[in-house]
Amino acid sequence: MRRKTFENMSKGFLQLEPLRQLRHMRDKMRKIKLAVGADGRNRTVLWPFKSKTGRTQPKAAEWIFSPSVWLRSLIKPGPGMAVAYIDYSSMEFLLAAAHSGDRNMLRMYNTGDPYLAFAKAVGAVPQGATTTSHEAERDAYKIMLLSTQYGLSALTLAARLRIPDYEAHEMLAQHRSQFSRYWAWSDDYVQAAMQTGVVRTVFGWTYHVGLVGQTNVRSLRNWPIQACGSDVLRIACILAARHGIKLLAPVHDAVLIEAPIERIEADVKLMREIMRRASRIVLNAAIDGPYELRTDAKIIKYPCASKKAAASTKATNV
Repeated sequence: MRRKTFENMSKGFLQLEPLRQLRHMRDKMRKIKLAVGADGRNRTVLWPFKSKTGRTQPKAAEWIFSPSVWLRSLIKPGPGMAVAYIDYSSMEFLLAAAHSGDRNMLRMYNTGDPYLAFAKAVGAVPQGATTTSHEAERDAYKIMLLSTQYGLSALTLAARLRIPDYEAHEMLAQHRSQFSRYWAWSDDYVQAAMQTGVVRTVFGWTYHVGLVGQTNVRSLRNWPIQACGSDVLRIACILAARHGIKLLAPVHDAVLIEAPIERIEADVKLMREIMRRASRIVLNAAIDGPYELRTDAKIIKYPCASKKAAASTKATNV
């Protein structure tokens, strides 16, 4: 009846997966204790700078964005109001490209969909493939690209994608072949961190590396990307507050904002420009180059329950 046993067995016996998912959801529901006040707002301490990368780390049970994604449907604007979720597009991918100077990574990011571009580059999908025609392949390479650059093992990747081990090994080899400059930079970064015992972001957030043998190398590879992303979002929030944007929450690489329906479009446009500017500030300070992150935006207007009245729009990448 142990969770780990169910996870392992469901990989070999797929008929167990629905039962595992049901047990997982039941356990999640038990732990949800959202801190909701009399006014219907979810408030909890965000604990900024609590994580070693400088990101916020609120209590998972009390924070609407921590449990399962479907719970976010509980977030609804009030009468006459609208909310917008604005997030950075493929943030970690571009940060890795910018730090390492890997031109192949940068080229794939500039296509607008690096995951599909990578699949095309290695011949996994035809050159004319789209997210609609090859959604499954694109999603598989997205999972691979977001985890492999931090040293994910082939066995873990195989289990995550439910593919044979040899296919996972091939995907990892493709990543190292396509992004050789990134891997050279990442290996050098880890060695330098081990030797000096300290790493820091351009804005001074510092991490003291443990002794050799006591440091998680995967975590160390991950640190410069996550810490840089933390700097970017922090500056975006500061600039948003200065420009009068009503921030409801920072969410890893995104923000949730609120405004009256008649003003939401203008506020979203301003917030997206602020987020692009924040990425330029951090990346151009840390790395000499004209790097900039794209954003996506989704607007939900009151009353979101009615199909006719709901005005949920998805903005394109810019």
